[in-house]
Amino acid sequence: MKKQLVGILILLIGLLAACGSNDSSEESNEGESQSGSETRELRLAHNLSEDHPIHQALTTFVESVEEKTDGNTTIEIFPNGVLGSESEVLEQVQNGSVQMTKVSAGALESFSDEFAVFSLPYIFTSNEHYRNVMESDVVEDIYQSTADNGFVGFSYFDSGARSFYTVDTPIETPADLEGLNIRVMDSQTAIDMVDLLGGTPTPLGYNEIYTSLQQGVIDGAESNPTALTTGQHGEVAKNFSYSEHTNIPDILIVSTDLWDSLSEEEKTAFNEAADETRKEHTELWNQALEEAVTEAEEMGVEFNEVDKEPFIEAVQPLHEEMKEDEKLAEIIDAINELDQ
Repeated sequence: MKKQLVGILILLIGLLAACGSNDSSEESNEGESQSGSETRELRLAHNLSEDHPIHQALTTFVESVEEKTDGNTTIEIFPNGVLGSESEVLEQVQNGSVQMTKVSAGALESFSDEFAVFSLPYIFTSNEHYRNVMESDVVEDIYQSTADNGFVGFSYFDSGARSFYTVDTPIETPADLEGLNIRVMDSQTAIDMVDLLGGTPTPLGYNEIYTSLQQGVIDGAESNPTALTTGQHGEVAKNFSYSEHTNIPDILIVSTDLWDSLSEEEKTAFNEAADETRKEHTELWNQALEEAVTEAEEMGVEFNEVDKEPFIEAVQPLHEEMKEDEKLAEIIDAINELDQ
């Protein structure tokens, strides 16, 4: 009888010990799960100033992503080109030291010919046409065309219609560009466009424009009116001509490695934050354009309307050449079909 009681006691003690061990194990696993949820810290770089509408919009984007991911993703912004030019930051995205950037579609041509379509002069017939295209499936396919290069696009910002501005000579016809050195982005399409119009294309980084205008290295550049104020180019360039030859979007880029590592919920958070931010940016952008024109006029800049037809006619060889590529021809046709 005593042996039976001793056996029962030993069995009970063993069961109690096992239960205690399981409880401790569960508590330990739960603690590992909680502590194992590490915060993802990302870097986003761009070359615009902190008072630019895109930087303001990106600040909202960062806050929205952090909120939508419950603080599990934080993003530090590096503005003003402090981490380098657009091409240099793209290299950093490729090597993983930067995870996100805002870059002009023109700078992506060297990675994918499909992005060259955005730089084709007068491809968009109106602002409505531009937005119809930029929010269509046509663009989604272009975004993915750089996946093998280590990054993809997932949203855009309107960077305005680009026009010519110069130190001295108003650009009212293509003939006015003859003999002038015009700064362009590092885009073969932009280079070819200025060449067709009679000017001498000079690729330079955005941060080099002011001093190049000041020192006479270039006679002018092409961008939207905000460059006159946020870039202070209006201190040197006193003529802005509304040629409105291109409307090249800024593309929000993310590294392929980062994008592939995100859960579907996290991708949704990024996309929703980008959509909300783009709507805010549109309002900020329209207001910034109005303010830029007013401020530039106070700086002594003269704004000139131009007859666009001679410019449109002069760049038609670019359209014809690009459509020789079957894939690009399909994209251009799809863009034209959205002109309604």
